Amino acid sequence: MDFNEEDYLMLSGIQHFQFCRRQWALIHIEQQWEENVRTVEGQHLHQKADQPFIREKRKDKLIVRAMPVKSNNLKITGICDVVEFIRDDDCGVAIEGAEGKYVAYPVEYKRGKPKLDDADILQLTAQAMCLEEMLLCEINVGYMFYHEIKHRVEVQFTDQHKNKVRAIVAEMHGLYNRKHTPKVKMGTFCKNCSLQNVCLPKLMNKRSVKSYIEGKIHE
Repeated sequence: MDFNEEDYLMLSGIQHFQFCRRQWALIHIEQQWEENVRTVEGQHLHQKADQPFIREKRKDKLIVRAMPVKSNNLKITGICDVVEFIRDDDCGVAIEGAEGKYVAYPVEYKRGKPKLDDADILQLTAQAMCLEEMLLCEINVGYMFYHEIKHRVEVQFTDQHKNKVRAIVAEMHGLYNRKHTPKVKMGTFCKNCSLQNVCLPKLMNKRSVKSYIEGKIHE
């Protein structure tokens, strides 16, 4: 089957989408972005993990950084911060350029601490689903490394998480294909959003974008 990768969405958008659908649309549909302290710190942390095409061998562990992944089923693409391949000749799969068979474990790096919602878990689950499709294997476990608490948190990839990823990605594709940016839905999360100056939540909650633009034209 022929896949047009121009139609693929960024895997990282899953976390934006869970945080706020409007934020996701402003970034991924309207291509707008502003940095705040959180995004700058997050980029600095990822730069340490993202060293493209570097493989590091530690005994029975193969560490691959900034590994590109994609899913033709979900039509998403992205980069895993780190994928650790642990040698397991019984349950693993063959890896090009490496002797033996390995089991894959995606590892995602985050600047803060574990969240109350499941946004981080779903992003990591999506990475695992891409790896499963690419490597023709099953991946049950991954890890989140949180800079604030400085240790890993194990994540189990359940059918419930995978089904939620499929539903979210389908909704993302629906909005993207229609080029539709959802209306403002204000919440406490707005104060932590990097796009406050673009979204204008308080203003847009009272006026439509069309009304705001028309007002600016007539000023």
